[in-house]
Amino acid sequence: MAEDLWSPMRAERRAKAAPLAVRVRPRTIDEIAGQRHCLGEGALLRRLIEQDALQSMIVSGPPGTGKTTLAEAIAARTGAAVDRAHGATTGVKELREKIEAATRRLGESSRRTLLFVDEIHRLARNQQDALLEGVEAGSVILFGATTENPTWAVAPALLSRSVVFRFQPLDEADVALVLRRAVTHPDGCGVAGLVLDDDACMHFARVSDGDVRRALAALETAANAVRGDALPRITLELARAALDGKVPVFDKDGDEHYDLASALIKSMRGSDPDAAVYWLARMLVSGEDPRFICRRLAIFASEDIGNADPRALQTAVACWQAVERVGMPEAQLILSQCVTFLSVAAKSNAAACAIWEAMDDARDGRTVPVPFEIVDQTKRRAVRTADDGTALAADAGKYEYPHDRADGIGMQDYLGVAKTYYRPTDRGLEAAIAEHLAKVRALRTAAKVAPRPGASEGEKAGTHAPRPPKEPAR
Repeated sequence: MAEDLWSPMRAERRAKAAPLAVRVRPRTIDEIAGQRHCLGEGALLRRLIEQDALQSMIVSGPPGTGKTTLAEAIAARTGAAVDRAHGATTGVKELREKIEAATRRLGESSRRTLLFVDEIHRLARNQQDALLEGVEAGSVILFGATTENPTWAVAPALLSRSVVFRFQPLDEADVALVLRRAVTHPDGCGVAGLVLDDDACMHFARVSDGDVRRALAALETAANAVRGDALPRITLELARAALDGKVPVFDKDGDEHYDLASALIKSMRGSDPDAAVYWLARMLVSGEDPRFICRRLAIFASEDIGNADPRALQTAVACWQAVERVGMPEAQLILSQCVTFLSVAAKSNAAACAIWEAMDDARDGRTVPVPFEIVDQTKRRAVRTADDGTALAADAGKYEYPHDRADGIGMQDYLGVAKTYYRPTDRGLEAAIAEHLAKVRALRTAAKVAPRPGASEGEKAGTHAPRPPKEPAR
């Protein structure tokens, strides 16, 4: 819009209508609360800003932690030209125009351009590729802000040419400091004599979960509610009403979804029911689908508990069925019972390791033929009646029925190669399983060494009738 006599008035009105978080936004690096690991004295990012030696960067972190504020502070301090884009609204054509303008500016005045791209993760890969040319040429200094994990949200080529900084949620003291500044700020709440009680301030700081923007929005709501009072005061009761209930940041397709699921699984694996039930509560409060949780619990029961306590899988399956029948909110009781049981159950991943190793061998190793003694009975009869001249001893390849033995243990070779996949632990029921399996394996090993009663002379001498050739794969 072209400048005219009314431009200052319009700008002033827009500024007054802006949210409190925008009106009190810090103008310098020193005014930014928190993020001392990036902006404290001697920190890398602060050094780069102070020496005007910026290079392209990706700043990630939860909402309301100061990413946009940092970009504005850098823009106010740097000698570079400043341009802006938004991942949700800026297309490839506009991005290319910004890169071309930055390239002309650099050639004409040796002035580089700081391009701030908010929510850069919302750019498609072809849009991110459009930025790559300017970043590679050095005509733009990219400042990409994202709430997602940049390792998968930002194109690898762009990421490799940028420095990544991670912003953390602010602690309660930092949020409280920002709130008190907003009360006295010239462009702040705008309520003369406004008093913010300490307990109300700490409630805002605590329940906002480190999101300064959310805390300031609640403060502004409460301040507007007492604007006409003779003695305007924000009490704890009013603060609770202004910020009624926590709404945790949660995106079912984003980092928080997988981080919470990971925290739940790792807490159960570590046998910590208190941590596990908290992460379960976080998932439920955030709106996670209980059926997703049930699937994870069923997998966990087999992967991390297995035969150390077979009741775990039964409990997980029963939990799944009950949750689908009962629904929320009562399903939280069922989920809690299952999570706490799985947390305190004996742990073993022996069954999981067994199938992982066997799958690797079946997929990548040499194919093991089925021992002739245990092939399908139809095939065995066909081989015996074949007229190809193959002579089989009368008892060669005989299948021995384990139930005919007093101990019910089969003494034959059921695999054909010396390989052990299942290695039970000494925890829970697997301790008894391990003891039993050791006896079974010892008996089978002894049976291989000693000739069995009634064995043919060829078997006693260690020579068996030849097995029929393996059929070609079809």
